[in-house]
Amino acid sequence: MSDKLAKIRQIIDDHQTIRGHVKLVGDSVTDQEALSALEKTRSDWIPGRQEILSEKQNKLQQTLSFLDEGLKNHFAYEEEALPLLLGELLMRALILDHQQIKSKINEVKSMAANTKLEGLSREELLAKESYIQQVVQNLSQLIEEHATKEETILEMVQRALEEKR
Repeated sequence: MSDKLAKIRQIIDDHQTIRGHVKLVGDSVTDQEALSALEKTRSDWIPGRQEILSEKQNKLQQTLSFLDEGLKNHFAYEEEALPLLLGELLMRALILDHQQIKSKINEVKSMAANTKLEGLSREELLAKESYIQQVVQNLSQLIEEHATKEETILEMVQRALEEKR
């Protein structure tokens, strides 16, 4: 039982500890760290300046790769640690969320890699920026919604396990 509680606490801690910071190593990224990285990258964009946009586009690509690798590790840990605690159906629902997030990350990575900024007018640059910011915001929202659902479930399971002691 204490092992189960330790796993739940670990995952909850992962979601809550570093909301404002992003690890710069590739071991694991919590859902909240992922959001912080995306929000920082999104807020760094300055409207309509091509030379700055190219740099920010590269930074976005690096952040997305970091996010992708880190969340794969985080999700793998959850998918190993949680099935016995959550049961088949609830675990399947979380895995579906994980797959949706991974798919969205791949979509955003592809969009970032294939977006060409050179030769665009100021209006076209502004439109691209707006689009990129919206896509990143949608990804952030998806991760936030998942983290909130997961934390609610884990806190309920934690409370039940503690009551059982």
